[in-house]
Amino acid sequence: MDDGERHGKDPVSEYGEISNNRGLEALVEAARASGEKRGPAPVERWNPPHCGDIDILIRKDGVWLHEGSPIGRRELVRLFANVLRKDPDGYCLVTPVEKMRITVEDLPFRAVRVDRRGEALVFTTDVEDETEAGPGHPIRVETDAATGEPAPCVHVRGGLWARIARPAFYELVDMAEEQASPDGPVLGVRSRGVFFPLGPAGAHRP
Repeated sequence: MDDGERHGKDPVSEYGEISNNRGLEALVEAARASGEKRGPAPVERWNPPHCGDIDILIRKDGVWLHEGSPIGRRELVRLFANVLRKDPDGYCLVTPVEKMRITVEDLPFRAVRVDRRGEALVFTTDVEDETEAGPGHPIRVETDAATGEPAPCVHVRGGLWARIARPAFYELVDMAEEQASPDGPVLGVRSRGVFFPLGPAGAHRP
């Protein structure tokens, strides 16, 4: 059984089904073009007019929805992620000729894996991007106001961040070392010569 069968009819599962909406058609075509290059599109170079909102939601758990239904095709999610940009007015899917705003509950991506490669920590996101923590891609740990639990994230590109999934965060804690600070010893990890605090020493360890 494929994803479309599990979730019911996928409203954007076939390019033909989506093409009756001019904005989505343009976005799909641009996303497909960027996907063929196997990487994010150069959205920072484009300055198209704002053409309204699209009923696309990225849930806190990383699931992309269109008109309330999960987008079942992972390929299409990855292609949309390649034309995603964070603007002052919100998260937008951008092409050279159109910009359409979407809704993001938390952060647009989730870092589901972390690997130590030499001096670098490399995160893999749920849309198969890789980002190497370092001076231009910091790791940040905030506190969830509702639960009081750590809410770690890592910068991916151009103002887009990934929420670090719990298993990946526990791997970071296992790799962590203690370092002195004016507020007492802190637990943190190093990547590309930068020390990233995770919290007070012992805070995330049993």
